[in-house]
Amino acid sequence: MADILIRKIGAIGRITLTRPKALNSLTASMISKIETTLDEWRDDKNISNVVIDAEGNKAFCAGGDITDIYNQGKNGNFKFGQKFWADEYRLNLKIAQYPKPYIAFMQGFTMGGGVGISCHGSHRIVGESSIIAMPECSIGLVPDVGGSHLLARLQQHIGTFLGTTAFRMNPSDSIFCKFADYYIPTNLWPNIMKSLIENGDIEDAIRKYQQPSPDSPIKKLGPIIEDVMNAPSYKKLDERMSKHPELASSLKNLMKNSPLSVAFTYLMLKIPSVAKKLESALKIEYRFTARAQEKTDFLEGIRAMVIDKDRTPNWRHQSLSDVDENEVKALLKPINLKF
Repeated sequence: MADILIRKIGAIGRITLTRPKALNSLTASMISKIETTLDEWRDDKNISNVVIDAEGNKAFCAGGDITDIYNQGKNGNFKFGQKFWADEYRLNLKIAQYPKPYIAFMQGFTMGGGVGISCHGSHRIVGESSIIAMPECSIGLVPDVGGSHLLARLQQHIGTFLGTTAFRMNPSDSIFCKFADYYIPTNLWPNIMKSLIENGDIEDAIRKYQQPSPDSPIKKLGPIIEDVMNAPSYKKLDERMSKHPELASSLKNLMKNSPLSVAFTYLMLKIPSVAKKLESALKIEYRFTARAQEKTDFLEGIRAMVIDKDRTPNWRHQSLSDVDENEVKALLKPINLKF
């Protein structure tokens, strides 16, 4: 069976991810097909909107399929991962700049690479099952696919909290944190699709079916998060978080994550251009990911979480206090990435 289904239906172009057993994780081939399709549909006058959705209830897309990157990296072929991320980031930017409405239906898990092909769209729909997160620090990577841009724009240092702890946003959090726009129960999604196919008017469909979402837990925690994440150094994050019982589970996650990744994320999100412009954010993310297979915890993280699944990664550093800021700055040195 194909990994992706692409077709024109009525007034829309529809892209459906069809790897539900793999949580619709993105392969290099899928990324290429989505980009080619968007290029073809850009000037197609018969298509008024582009819709991206996915099969299965568990996930819209839980991230990139990183097994090949791991295998190639173990064999010393670092160019494979560098090309994968460059291609993926080019697609993310293309989605953000797309001239037609780009409508994403995000059920279940939307994480990592899944965020990149949905949360830069013009209309981002979540339902009762939706969970959105940037969990890259747990595998020795950093929030990428333009996720750093979304995180860096948030007030009260909430983006730093989300990125360093891999906190899972529920539908209300996702809307509050501007990773999504509309809450519509999933049983109504077929109605929206039918309306789009018939008349191509996404605004009319939203007006008909949008519902208010419940209160956001993240919103309530805002003042506490601001106090914790306004630390003068990433080396103080765990100490500050430990003073707030409300953040106990998030502290536990922070301590499990790669210290190097957390440190990089903390500093990356403070760079003004990351918040200002998506293209700049992608280029800064690439400084880490292009070096990830060779110089970071990435391969060890994938081994522990995906390959061997022992969930006991042997990180390069034992704690945040062990990470030398000069090591992070070395990973922040510019690398040429052209879109």
